[in-house]
Amino acid sequence: MNATQIPTPPCVLPGAPSPVQKTGRTLRWGVVATGNIAAKVTEDIARLDDAVLQAVSSRTESSAAEFAERFGFASSYSDGEAGKGYQQLFDDQEVDVVYVAAPHAQHYEISRAALLAGKHVLCEKSLTINAREAEDLVTLASSCGLFLMEAVWTRFLPSINRIWEILASGELGDVQWVQADLGFPAVADPTSRLWDPAAGGGALLDLGVYPLTLAVGSLGFPQQVTAAGSLNSDGVDEQTSLHLAYSSGASAQLMCSLVSAGTRDATISGTRGWLRTGAPLHNPVELIVQPLDGPLRVERFPQVGNGYTYELREVTRCIQSGLTESPTMSPADSLQTMQLFDEVRAQLGVQYPNDLYQRASVPAAARSRM
Repeated sequence: MNATQIPTPPCVLPGAPSPVQKTGRTLRWGVVATGNIAAKVTEDIARLDDAVLQAVSSRTESSAAEFAERFGFASSYSDGEAGKGYQQLFDDQEVDVVYVAAPHAQHYEISRAALLAGKHVLCEKSLTINAREAEDLVTLASSCGLFLMEAVWTRFLPSINRIWEILASGELGDVQWVQADLGFPAVADPTSRLWDPAAGGGALLDLGVYPLTLAVGSLGFPQQVTAAGSLNSDGVDEQTSLHLAYSSGASAQLMCSLVSAGTRDATISGTRGWLRTGAPLHNPVELIVQPLDGPLRVERFPQVGNGYTYELREVTRCIQSGLTESPTMSPADSLQTMQLFDEVRAQLGVQYPNDLYQRASVPAAARSRM
């Protein structure tokens, strides 16, 4: 057995159908955390015809109960004498799939517990704090035969898919460089998850995946990355720039910031033309396309709900079809992204408490079944 592999745990209850079995039935959702992003995604889950809001968990009973009442969840769980609220949610046999909306530093612990309980997982970006955690989750999900996806919703938007169609058509020639920036001046509140090292705060993990999505979609993952940035007194990256270099000679310049307001768009330049996204680049409803041998044109796109319905439909499609990963947002891509981010953080000198933890051990119950 490879040293990085995790032995198969008791992910499926005795007598229960295989989690990869195609059912075609409505999915019953559990949501972990009750913050702003959880609310927005929950609104879009409710828009799906084949979804049921089954259960929600939060640290406090009042927050869980209020969220459940607001959106119509059947059950709510919270931390207390009975234990962690999310574990109670995972023990709920009525829940099929879990959406994890907790801060970055909790993604690994919570997602791992969900997989061990036999739940499919959609986890907010970044999937984990580091590549070691991501590798464990990817291996565990594979061992369990369960669906796992990082919630990089941008990959599923019609406007982004249209970019890939334009590039694949050859209309703009061969892509030579990509420029993308995303940032906003965030209030420097040390109690906010954005600035808290223990929560995985900083511009890179919160915003970096979006400019990277445009670069990777256009050029693939780079052969080399060079990073520069500034850290605050707590060691959190306030602003980070990345230069991605490719063996073809192509390059990308990416910026993410919590201290400045940029254009928040992206430009993709090829040998026969260029295109630019509208702002913000992670949810553009407009593309400007300029081929050298044709007129400039503007393409516009509608948005359904808050924009998360597209990724939620993909999660539903995959689980109902018996797939354990999405070809559009694969666990392998998430792992490669975390490896790239690990290199960036090493260059910047950013370290989180999670980086010091040892890999979680396999539960005794799982080892006894090996």
